[in-house]
Amino acid sequence: MCWRIWARVLFPLLAMQLIIGGFSALALADAVRPTPEAVLDTRYRLVLDLVRHTATYSPPVASRAFAYFGTIGYEATASGRTDLVTLAGQLHGLQSLPKREPGAAYDLAVVLDAALSSATRRFFDNTGPTGQRAMNSIDAKFTPTVIEGLPSDVVERSQAFGRDLTAAVSNWADGDGRNEIPNMGFPLEYKLKEGPEHWRPTSTIAQQQAPLLPDWGQTRTFAMPTGATCALPPPQTFATDKNSAFFKEAQEVEDTVLHLTPAQKEIARFWSDDPMLSTTPPGHWIQIALSISDKLELPIDKRADLLVRLGVATADAFIGCWQTKFEYETVRPLNYIRANIDPNFTPLLITPPFPEYPSGHSTQSGAAAAVLTRFFGDNFAYEDSAHVNDGLPPRKFDSFWAAADEAAVSRLYGGIHFRTAIERGLDQGRCVGRYANALITAK
Repeated sequence: MCWRIWARVLFPLLAMQLIIGGFSALALADAVRPTPEAVLDTRYRLVLDLVRHTATYSPPVASRAFAYFGTIGYEATASGRTDLVTLAGQLHGLQSLPKREPGAAYDLAVVLDAALSSATRRFFDNTGPTGQRAMNSIDAKFTPTVIEGLPSDVVERSQAFGRDLTAAVSNWADGDGRNEIPNMGFPLEYKLKEGPEHWRPTSTIAQQQAPLLPDWGQTRTFAMPTGATCALPPPQTFATDKNSAFFKEAQEVEDTVLHLTPAQKEIARFWSDDPMLSTTPPGHWIQIALSISDKLELPIDKRADLLVRLGVATADAFIGCWQTKFEYETVRPLNYIRANIDPNFTPLLITPPFPEYPSGHSTQSGAAAAVLTRFFGDNFAYEDSAHVNDGLPPRKFDSFWAAADEAAVSRLYGGIHFRTAIERGLDQGRCVGRYANALITAK
């Protein structure tokens, strides 16, 4: 079996098998030396599973890690090419990066493997003991296949450069102030805004009596100027009158939940992407990008470009979304409906522990769709099988915007967002995506 097919078939399972301790069943030593594309794919699939099995990776935190990981993968690739432009000087705060020695021999697969191995330990190091064993196992079993047959000086030079590159990006990352996330992102003290229009806890869990990451909107952005760049108008004016727009939106949520069709329930669950039960919403879009890249057999330069833009777009989307969420701190449908319409209202999905407006799923899906559409076009049909291993059948889409629209409306079906938050979240995502798409990567 050729390496590309072997990687495509087995490596989606590799990281999971590492997680559950089944790595020894795979005979990596007999494989053909991996291509750079296979290295990128393999390392991404490992970190996706680390996110899935690590409690601290809420969607904003995961998106940040994916953005830095994507930057390292892209810069490792661009450093050895004359047709690609570095992102240093384009991404905020990233001023300079190590350069390869002129005239010296490097191997891209080795550079990528070393860079992304060290990046995994830097940006996904807070995973548990099983995840640590997974990282150690893949380094011990996979890396030897990457360096096999190469001159020792090329291996040493390539690995050193890859690690130096990760160290430089790590130093850059230190400047955003988000390396440590105390108490999983829930502040120990938080003063709630007064008034029934504002967010109140929707969970009885003690930790979640304060909202998740209330200052995430002030995080240093990657491509868009600031977290407030893609600001939104205020949500619907709060009111309890039955003729008000706010009440009618709440009534729509309740009516929708009470009359969900099987298809709508399937959509809500497919896009739920809960932490610890999935790769999170940004990871879901990365899974889509990896699957399409494999199907189209994209070369390494295109893959690296796609993945860094997608990481940057979704990371900036969460920063922008959280800035807006905590500007308004809007009440969730659960609390409003129970107080004003139906005290027994129970949504299909668990309401996340942070303010309602806008929908984070909508914002980051809009940003992701903008990037993927730039790469593959307005009417690119594809199949999303991100949750096949979870027992959910694949879903087919005629375009990325169709998928983003479905991801957004899934939050209405789930009973956790008002329609205004959904629609304006998509608008915000389109705005964020334009900045990621404006990055210059080709000369």
